[in-house]
Amino acid sequence: MARPTPGVEAVRVVHRDAHLLVLIKPPHLPTTAPDEGPCLVKLARELDPEAPRLHPSSRLDAEVTGVVTFARTRRATKALLEARKAGLYRRLYLGLASPGPTPDAGRWDASIALDPRDPRRRRAGDGEGARQAATRFEVAERRPLVEGELALLRLFPETGRTHQLRVHAAAASAPLFGDAPYGGPKRLTLASGRVVSARRVMLHCAEVRVPRIAGDGEHLFRARVPADFEKAWAAAGGTPIAELSAAAADERR
Repeated sequence: MARPTPGVEAVRVVHRDAHLLVLIKPPHLPTTAPDEGPCLVKLARELDPEAPRLHPSSRLDAEVTGVVTFARTRRATKALLEARKAGLYRRLYLGLASPGPTPDAGRWDASIALDPRDPRRRRAGDGEGARQAATRFEVAERRPLVEGELALLRLFPETGRTHQLRVHAAAASAPLFGDAPYGGPKRLTLASGRVVSARRVMLHCAEVRVPRIAGDGEHLFRARVPADFEKAWAAAGGTPIAELSAAAADERR
């Protein structure tokens, strides 16, 4: 049975000004839809019908949740593009991986290419359409399973390639929980013997930092992890994500 596509009531507005509209995307909804099907862009137009334009500055995969920033003006579109080129468009994703990567922190820099077996997928390394890509990663915490472990990752993409975080994690032998196309498990047996399932890839865009379009300083947009993500991590005995996030923020100050 097909899962119903989320409607406008499932999308939350976290910021709107003259230049930007910032939404929290739910799972099971693509950011854009070339076939004119349901997508976040269409729902953004319902939420902000007076916007001169609505251009998503990033595109989350259908199953990925979190912050999506839309440019409402040409000035904003240009400014966000320049921020990307200057390394001032910064994002933090949270992911659940099984197992986690080794070492606890580092940088993945494998190129991302088309998968010759399926043009909808990507692979790490050389090949058709290969483009340079880079992701910094940190393991926030690891929890034991009956076999292996479940790790909470902080992921900082330095580039924005299709499926980049998913492909980089899989290439590092740390596929994301629920990401079956890239080798991630859909079911895990916890140390208690309980089985936890993931009905989607456990990846969430938790923070986006961008320069203010008008004025000095920067915007910081945040999105809490959705219930299914939090529930899976809590079931494994993980420290509440809000506590880990607060501790990480203190370390960076």
